[in-house]
Amino acid sequence: MKTLIRPAVSLFLVLSVVTGLLYPAAVTGVARLLFPHQAAGSLIQHGNEVVGSELIGQAFSGKGYFWSRPSATAPMPNNAASSGGSNFGPTNPALADAVKARVEAVRAAHPDQTGPVPADLVTASASGLDPHISPAAAYYQVDRVATARGMPPAKVRQLVEQYREGPSWGIFGDSTVNVLKLNLALDEA
Repeated sequence: MKTLIRPAVSLFLVLSVVTGLLYPAAVTGVARLLFPHQAAGSLIQHGNEVVGSELIGQAFSGKGYFWSRPSATAPMPNNAASSGGSNFGPTNPALADAVKARVEAVRAAHPDQTGPVPADLVTASASGLDPHISPAAAYYQVDRVATARGMPPAKVRQLVEQYREGPSWGIFGDSTVNVLKLNLALDEA
């Protein structure tokens, strides 16, 4: 029995050091060297202050701001520590009621809009943390934001177009708009 314990403990210690210390340190070092912005959390600074991350959504509720997707995280929206969806299936009455209430709220805030409400304004993403909305969802909100800020709608549309991001590597996914970046640009304008 003694002859088996010593090699097992030695192997455990060696693998713990390699997989628990050396490998993570090497991956972190390479990431910081090759992708310093991403390895540091893709943080967005406004002046000398960190105001958020490009990767984590933030809840905006003021009329003068573009609204992001609803968040499914609890107990507070866009809580990265509790990322996850609501796990409600498409036939779940709780999901249907939540979406219906969100549609009514979005329609009430945008009385001039007669078209369908973009789905990403009333449904949470799988992680509950998505920082992006579709260009359609951004354009849907232009008149409300422009009126609240006393800006011409054309100027607000121009900002939306300026902060529109194409598909990843030009082919994967759809165009999106990062809500935090767009709202910071609005504050600067």
